[in-house]
Amino acid sequence: MKVLLVEDEAAMVDALQRGLTAEGFVTEAAMNGVDGLWMAGENDFDVIILDIMLPGLSGYEVCRRLRAGGSTVPILMLTAKDGEYDEADALDLGADDFLSKPFSFVVLLARLRALLRRAPSDREPVLTAGSIRLDPAARRCWSGEEEVTLTAREFSLAEFMMRRKGQVVSRNTIAEHVWDSELDIDSNVIEVYIGYLRRKLGDSRTRGLIETVRGIGYRLMDTAEESSNATQSA
Repeated sequence: MKVLLVEDEAAMVDALQRGLTAEGFVTEAAMNGVDGLWMAGENDFDVIILDIMLPGLSGYEVCRRLRAGGSTVPILMLTAKDGEYDEADALDLGADDFLSKPFSFVVLLARLRALLRRAPSDREPVLTAGSIRLDPAARRCWSGEEEVTLTAREFSLAEFMMRRKGQVVSRNTIAEHVWDSELDIDSNVIEVYIGYLRRKLGDSRTRGLIETVRGIGYRLMDTAEESSNATQSA
């Protein structure tokens, strides 16, 4: 999942980026409200972590403009202030959740996963595709009745593909959301991880489930039978 972090404290940005990367998130950062608003409008993010006290534009104003422009991306607002009015203002302007500094990274992760689980409205608490079930909140995955252990990166790739079930997603899009914009998409990293998922989720059931669309990318089908009828699989 791809996170936009809009925060002007360099130490906080560094700590959160390292922590989120370790959990399988791809994080891009902006150090002021103007850059944060521009990045949110120009790129496709799954969730935004937005500080209230920012140079250029406040987090309140960034949130207001995003919602006025029709953006529905989940927003978690951060503030050093601790007061019910700050929380009320943030929520009234369209934020989805609120967290006061200092905060526990474990709590931040839980809040992010809750936002990803419930918004937008078509997100499901447990994602399914054929015999595969994936619970983003609990970070658990099953192939049939068997629970499967996935690394943070494998889980992020599986979640990204399952949220776009039936869609062809390019290697570039996968790289941006599961790795980062610096990944050399000419490398075989994505192909290797697709192979990991096929093996871990049960090769006989998922080789048809995760379809290679030649020259474009990959598609995760809802059933192996549906994929077997496709004409552009590897």
